[in-house]
Amino acid sequence: MAVRLPTLSGRLSQLSLGPSTYSPLSFLVPQIQHQQLLQVRHASILSSLSDNPGAYNKRIRKGRGPASGKGKTAGRGHKGQKQHGKVPAGFNGGQTPDRIVHGERGGENIFAIDLVTVNLERIQEWIDQGRLDPKYPITLRELHFSNCVGGIKEGVKLLGRGKEAPLKQPIHLVVSRASADAIAAVEAAGGSVATRFYTRSSITRILKHQTHPYYSTQWAEKSGSEFLTKCLGEFEEAKILERGGFIYRLPDPTKRRDIEYYRDPAHRGYLSHLLQPHEGPSLFFRSPVERKSTAGVKKEKILGPNRLW
Repeated sequence: MAVRLPTLSGRLSQLSLGPSTYSPLSFLVPQIQHQQLLQVRHASILSSLSDNPGAYNKRIRKGRGPASGKGKTAGRGHKGQKQHGKVPAGFNGGQTPDRIVHGERGGENIFAIDLVTVNLERIQEWIDQGRLDPKYPITLRELHFSNCVGGIKEGVKLLGRGKEAPLKQPIHLVVSRASADAIAAVEAAGGSVATRFYTRSSITRILKHQTHPYYSTQWAEKSGSEFLTKCLGEFEEAKILERGGFIYRLPDPTKRRDIEYYRDPAHRGYLSHLLQPHEGPSLFFRSPVERKSTAGVKKEKILGPNRLW
């Protein structure tokens, strides 16, 4: 009688009884179990896939059929100016605009510079308390580390509050800008004021002792007072940077409005030494004296041989 082998399902049921039971098809059991585990694992991963919160925002596509919810008129409604075109800001339907009837108020000057203000009375108070030393130039660095001003962003402006009481000693200031009253009060006490150009990044480097507080490529011996020039020592850029351990060079202005401000001697700008005789600080308009000096003598009109007029 021939030997009959049991079916695969029967053998698998026998294999579950114990490891000692022998079967010629036992090598198939691990592969079948492995495939089942892979299928279950893949299904669980695919069913739980999702984007991180905020990683994907569904964009509203207008005019792509009624199923999108923004089809047909694409959310604009029916008829009217808002459906067919754009409405200018402040449009009142054709009547006189409100900005003309009631006028314009407020607004923001996009060209304004964010300057920190400091008054003469505060500087004198800091000197009396020993926080500032008038024997050395008072720059942005000294004003910052003495807590005389805080939050310097684009520079410091010197104001003249306290000018009624004269300064007790001469001081030498280097700031971004200064008022006329403050300049007059400081110079009346025997001091000096020099205004120079700064940027946000240059101020950060000055406070980190990586840049000189007022020396730059266009700074000359006539840019400031003799006291400032004496504090620089030898007037050579390499030696000045090496002496202070500076690794960056202080920038100079490139915009026209900045150049014109620091070319003006009335502002005590450090570029005022660049002006020629009878020349104004403006780079576009000529001063009356300059126009008169360059006008010259009017030449007589000489007619040709065959011309009567």
